[in-house]
Amino acid sequence: MKNYEMTAATVKSTKKRYDKIVAQYSPTMSIRHYNPVTSNEQILDHATLLDPSEQLRPEPVYAGKLKNAFRNYEINPEDSIKERVRRTYEEMHTNQTVEFVKSRMRDWLQFNKFKMTVKDALLKLNDLVDESDPDTNLPNIIHAFQTAESIRQAHPDLDWFHLTGLIHDLGKVMAFYGEPQWAVVGDTFPVGCAWGDSIVYRQTSFDNNPDGKDSRYNTKYGMYKPECGITNLMMSWGHDEYLYQMLVHNKSKLPKEALAMVRYHSFYPWHAGGDYMYFCTPEDMDMLKWVVEFNKFDLYTKSDVVPDIEKLWPYYEKLIDKYIPGVIEW
Repeated sequence: MKNYEMTAATVKSTKKRYDKIVAQYSPTMSIRHYNPVTSNEQILDHATLLDPSEQLRPEPVYAGKLKNAFRNYEINPEDSIKERVRRTYEEMHTNQTVEFVKSRMRDWLQFNKFKMTVKDALLKLNDLVDESDPDTNLPNIIHAFQTAESIRQAHPDLDWFHLTGLIHDLGKVMAFYGEPQWAVVGDTFPVGCAWGDSIVYRQTSFDNNPDGKDSRYNTKYGMYKPECGITNLMMSWGHDEYLYQMLVHNKSKLPKEALAMVRYHSFYPWHAGGDYMYFCTPEDMDMLKWVVEFNKFDLYTKSDVVPDIEKLWPYYEKLIDKYIPGVIEW
């Protein structure tokens, strides 16, 4: 075990790397990275470099909304959508415990619920409205295509990235097979340790969660070790972890960067809030770059503009056949 001074120094260094990554991969920055499928480095020139006067300019607008209008978790009992969101998170934060997550993993990771193609699963999202989302009240399949098409425009040569945008919420099909939405949708967080400060509704929503009174789980590190790695944390049960495990089980051909986006895109307390950095390894920080890059398309494309889904299907069906073909096990 590293001593406290070494751990503190590592945490400080990791936080600096996090701040640099978030700045580098924000919607106003251009980035340099490689295509993990071809191993070719690419300059992505779809954005402009940030200059020092950016802070003096009007706040940027995405999908017709100011940036700070997204992810508004204000409590307002008179607003039906905000109240729906609050109730969903209250149930989630009350019931997502170590034992609950273990029970869901035992149940769902047998992959014996049903067999279906990726396209057929996506079509089921026509009937799902995410009750944790304050930014859209449209069926989830519309958000899937909004995300995918925005990625396609910004990263035209990364077809695996386009497909990742399309399928990233596909784990929400659990809601059609007996899972309540609080165990399917919403931001994720590690169970088995203290809850991060940036978790939405953090101050009150965990009051009745029994893990908060369990000395094994209610300390900073809980059942983990410092720098154990984000991939070794047990995450609250939801569509991210399920879809990640399903893709691995079915031997998808998506690269590891795509799998990281799928597994952690809802882990906002980490990739947006900067919490849990004391669990990170250098490999996690490399993974974080891709998760942050994905997030701007996942979050800032939500609008009432509906893409022409029927026209887009042929392109995405080819990608499905390339990376996750045929009937697969769920």
